[in-house]
Amino acid sequence: MIQFYAPDIESTGCLPESDSAHCSRVLRMKAGEEVTVVDGKGKRFLCSILESHPKHTLLEIISSEEVPNHWRNEIILAVAPTKHTDRMEWLIEKVVEIGVDRVVLLRCRRSERKAIRIDRLEKVAVAAMKQSLKTVVPIVEEISDFGKFVKESRDGAQKFFGYCDSAFPRKDFSQVYSSGSPVVVMIGPEGDFAPEEVSLAIDNGFVPVTFGQSRLRTETAALYGVAAIHVLNQLGNKG
Repeated sequence: MIQFYAPDIESTGCLPESDSAHCSRVLRMKAGEEVTVVDGKGKRFLCSILESHPKHTLLEIISSEEVPNHWRNEIILAVAPTKHTDRMEWLIEKVVEIGVDRVVLLRCRRSERKAIRIDRLEKVAVAAMKQSLKTVVPIVEEISDFGKFVKESRDGAQKFFGYCDSAFPRKDFSQVYSSGSPVVVMIGPEGDFAPEEVSLAIDNGFVPVTFGQSRLRTETAALYGVAAIHVLNQLGNKG
C-alpha cells in the first residue's frame, strides 16, 4: 500500500505539490482511482482522485479512520547531532520506522555539530512515516541546550542516558526500564557527555545505562535504545 501525506487534506481536499507529482507523474494515477492519504496527526483517509495534476491533485474523501500509534507510552529520544548529517538522517528514518513520538536534538559541551537543518530531518521523518504505514509524524525539535533540556525534561517519565565511561556506576538498560510508562532516552555526542553533564543529568533524575557489551556510535546507541523500548514493551505485554 502506498500512502500519500497531506496535513491539510480535510480543509483543502488536495495533495501537496511533492505528493501530487509522485501521484500523477511517477505513478500515473488518473481521475477515479482510489488513494490512501494520512494527515500526520493520526488519521488515514480513503480518497478518490477528482483531478490528477503534478502540482495540485484534487481528491474526494470517501472515508476516514483514526489510527493511533501502536505503542502505548510516549517515547522521547534526545540525541546530540553527529558530525556527519547523513548519519542523523539515517537515524531519523530508522527510529520513525520503529516508532518514536519526539526527537530532541541536544547541544552538548563536546558536540561536533552545533547546528543542523531541521527541515531536512522533518522530510526524512515524513517519508519514513509513509513508508512504515504510520499515520502520525513525530516531532523533530530544534537543537536545545543540554542543561535546559535536562532541567525541563518530562515529569513522570522514566529518564535514562547512555554513557560509555565506567567512572559513574551504570546499569543495563534492559534491567531498569519498565514497560508501559513514558520514557526519555538521552544519547550524547561522539565524545560522550562531559563529567559535569553526567552529574547534572543524575541530579535531575536521569539514570546512566549501558546498551549491551559493545561501545556504540551515537546513532547506533540511539537506535538501540528506541528498539529496546519496543521489544521490552512487547515482552512486558506478554507477561
